[in-house]
Amino acid sequence: MDKRLEMLRKDYKDIPIPKELDRIVAQALQEKPKKKKRPVWLASVAAAALLFIATVNFSPEAAQAMSKIPLVKELVEVVTFNEFKEEKGNASIDVKTPAITGLDNQALEDNLNQKYVEESQKLYEEFAKSAAAENGHFSMNSEYEKVTESPEILSVRRTIQRTQASGYIQNRYVTIDKENEVLITLKGLFKNGQYVPVISENIKEQMKQQMAADPNKIYWVSENEIEPFTQISPDQPFYINQDHKLVISFDEYEAAPGYMGPVEFIIPTAVISDLLVGERYIR
Repeated sequence: MDKRLEMLRKDYKDIPIPKELDRIVAQALQEKPKKKKRPVWLASVAAAALLFIATVNFSPEAAQAMSKIPLVKELVEVVTFNEFKEEKGNASIDVKTPAITGLDNQALEDNLNQKYVEESQKLYEEFAKSAAAENGHFSMNSEYEKVTESPEILSVRRTIQRTQASGYIQNRYVTIDKENEVLITLKGLFKNGQYVPVISENIKEQMKQQMAADPNKIYWVSENEIEPFTQISPDQPFYINQDHKLVISFDEYEAAPGYMGPVEFIIPTAVISDLLVGERYIR
């Protein structure tokens, strides 16, 4: 994996920067006050392997991010750092590694991107181990998407799917306050830990209501279940949607049978309003 990252770094370094990009950057520097100089290389697992947006592979997302340079408050973006595909026997992998760009808070940006690279490295190691074991067909896929983008907030979902006989899907989220350049955590939204039982009880109610309305929906909420859903974890995956509502996410098989896939629940703000530290994010 380290060798792959080093090769990618060299490839990206050799990419010529289009003249149009030079023009956009020059115009941005003339029209807006100069921001602090940003390092070209960002932290990574092997060394500084993530790149500044000018040398990220020119995907549509990257091009769109570059087109927004004159608008300082819209600079924070998610782009594709790299995508690697490989097949070994009956095993295959196709993983896109995202990268957050445009933050003045360099420590936050570096830490988030290093985490993404570390996740990709672990996925590759899992793929290599499965390929070496030759335990039948195995595939690993990872995509990402912006689930929320507003002037204040950027929420990114990274989906990881493993398939071997049956599939298993995980969703992981990063939510950033773009204006204050801080990472938003579930715990940080609330005054104290009371949010865990309150949100959990609301989710149980939603599960029961959905099952009553649709016989095709099943959640592991009954006390008769072997492992019934009892409560969320303090750091349960979540995001804030476009309507400023809190959305709690569960991986496939975590709270329901596999055919239900990953499930999520929008938490009514009225249920948690007294527990929130403020109304900036959740309204």
